[in-house]
Amino acid sequence: MSKSLYKTLEVSEGASEAEIKKAYRRLARQYHPDVNKDAGAEEKFKEINAAYEVLSDKEKKAQYDQLGDSMFGGQDFSDFARSQGGGVDLDEILRQMFGGGFAGAQGGFGSAGGFSSHTQPNLDVETTITIPFQVSVLGGKHNISINSDSFDIKIPPGIKNGEKLRVRSKGKQMGGRVGDLYIKVSVASSNEYVKEGYDLVKSFELKLHTALFGGKVDVQTLEKQITLKVPKGTKSGQKFRVKEMGVMNRSTKKRGDLYLKADIILPDVESLDSDLVEMMREKLPKE
Repeated sequence: MSKSLYKTLEVSEGASEAEIKKAYRRLARQYHPDVNKDAGAEEKFKEINAAYEVLSDKEKKAQYDQLGDSMFGGQDFSDFARSQGGGVDLDEILRQMFGGGFAGAQGGFGSAGGFSSHTQPNLDVETTITIPFQVSVLGGKHNISINSDSFDIKIPPGIKNGEKLRVRSKGKQMGGRVGDLYIKVSVASSNEYVKEGYDLVKSFELKLHTALFGGKVDVQTLEKQITLKVPKGTKSGQKFRVKEMGVMNRSTKKRGDLYLKADIILPDVESLDSDLVEMMREKLPKE
């Protein structure tokens, strides 16, 4: 039994739903009238849309698989489409094909009208989400609620502000077709971290005693608490490098570094011992 709809979409009769959808998108882009100005491209585009309208709908596909091209009076689908001429209504043809158990299927559809529809409706959906700064660096899950559906999406580590994520088959539905969901990601700002390329900079408080004489200080990072060894004579603004605790470069699969910037906290002079204050007043360099 001839089944030329599959030939139109250039897939085998055993093609999966995903293979049919992929073939349709490829051919629709190739023959779209806004892109392809060749003679016959528009008619080819209409045939592709009509074929996909049937093969993407499980019920219509099952009926077509049973009857094949007998639905077109035994003609090859392309020949049948061209025989309809201009001004035909695709919806009317499909209604006659599938609306009444194929009444009159053997007689052809010469009076039906045909393939006036230029383009398929855009079923894709776009939305914007805001994720915490920590999630943008380390990755994680984010819950989406759209079209009465709620689900988690995976945020890859190192995602940038303004990037788009695609979630397949979460768009609008029509005639057996389902669009995709495109998510524009906005990254919330951080009060603690400054991003410099793939590196991160974080200030940490350092007591004067530790800065002068050295010691250890605990610092909370995005991932965990670390203990930083501070040498004596540390200056305010001095940076300490912690390797590979920055932002993931998804191209190289390597992370940047974290720089911890010392912010020396001076003691309240009024709270110090008066003798110590007097000694510092006399001994500390004035220049």
